[in-house]
Amino acid sequence: MAQAYDSYYNDYHKNAELQQNLKYKKKYRKLKRIVKNTVFENAALCDQVAHMQENLMLVKEERLFLLRKLCQQQGEMESNSTSLARSQTSNANSPSLNPECTTPKKTIKKRTSTDGSESKNKTKRYNKTARRLVQLIPLDVHGRPLFPIALGDLTIYSLGDVVSDRIAYHTEELIFPVGYCSTRVYANLRDPRTKSLYTCKILDGGPKPRFEIVSDNDLDQPLVGSSPDECHLKLLAAISPVLCTIVPKGADFFGISHPTIQNLIQSSPGTRKLAMYKQQRFEVSKNHVHLHVDRAASPVTETETDPGLGFAALHRHYALNSYRVKEEPSDHDLLALQDLLA
Repeated sequence: MAQAYDSYYNDYHKNAELQQNLKYKKKYRKLKRIVKNTVFENAALCDQVAHMQENLMLVKEERLFLLRKLCQQQGEMESNSTSLARSQTSNANSPSLNPECTTPKKTIKKRTSTDGSESKNKTKRYNKTARRLVQLIPLDVHGRPLFPIALGDLTIYSLGDVVSDRIAYHTEELIFPVGYCSTRVYANLRDPRTKSLYTCKILDGGPKPRFEIVSDNDLDQPLVGSSPDECHLKLLAAISPVLCTIVPKGADFFGISHPTIQNLIQSSPGTRKLAMYKQQRFEVSKNHVHLHVDRAASPVTETETDPGLGFAALHRHYALNSYRVKEEPSDHDLLALQDLLA
C-alpha cells in the first residue's frame, strides 16, 4: 500500500512539473512571436524612413535648382530694367531738333590759371595698393558677363546697380550695389558636419543698405545686418558658439571683395560719381588666360584656408564635438538578435 502511494505521489509531482513547463514554454513562444513581429515591423519602418529620405533629397535638390534659376532670372530682369532706364535717360537728355533745322553752336571755354598757364587734367583717384589679379569669365557678344559666375564655392547671380547718391552704399575700398545676389556653400545651421547653401543679398534699405544671408534650410529666417561683417558674425554664432572667436569677413563671404567680382562692379556705370570710393587696379591673371573659369581652374584662394569662409577649412580647424548623431546597431548586434530569435 505504501509503495502504491509513493508511486502515485511521484506521478502527481511529475505531472505538475510537466504542466508548469508547458505553461512557461507557451509564454516563451508568445514572447518570441512578439519579438519577431516587432523586429519585422522595425525593419519595415526603417525601409520606409530610407525611402522618405531619398525622396527628401530629391525634393531638396529640385528646390536648390529652382532657387538658382530664380536668382538668375531676378538678375536678368534687374539688368534688363536697368538698361531700359539708361536708354530712356539717354533719350531724354539728347538735344531736340530745332524747328529751323539749325543746330546751336557749341562754345568751348578754355580754363586758364591765374598765372596764365593751362590747368592740368584732373587726375583719377586710384588706390595705392598693388594691382590685383582677376580671372577671365565668359562674356556675351556685347561684352557683358554671363551669369551665373562660378568661383569655387562662391556663385554670383547678379551684380546689382551702383547707388551713387547715398554715401552709405560704398566705402573707400568696397561698393555695395543694390540687387547684388550670390550663393556660397558653408556649414549647416542645424548640423555643422553637413553642407548648406547660403544666399547673400544686398537690398535697398533707405539711408543704409540691407544685407541678408538666407540658408536653404531656413528660408523664412534670414540673417539681417547693416554691414556684411554683422551678417557674417550672426551666421557664425548661429552655427556654433565656438565660431564666435573667428574674425568676421562679410565682404569675402558675400563675394563683393573678390578681385574678379570687384572689377566687374567697378566697371559698372555710376562708380565715377562715388564720393569716397578709390578706384582699384586690376590685371588679368596670365595663368588662367586659356582656361575656362570653373572649380578646377580657379586658383587657391583664402576660402580654402579660412575657417570662416570654407567648409573644409572649418572642419580642419575646429572639432564640433557638441553635436552627436544616434548610431545604428552594428552587424554583430543584428546577428546576435537573429540567433536569439531562431
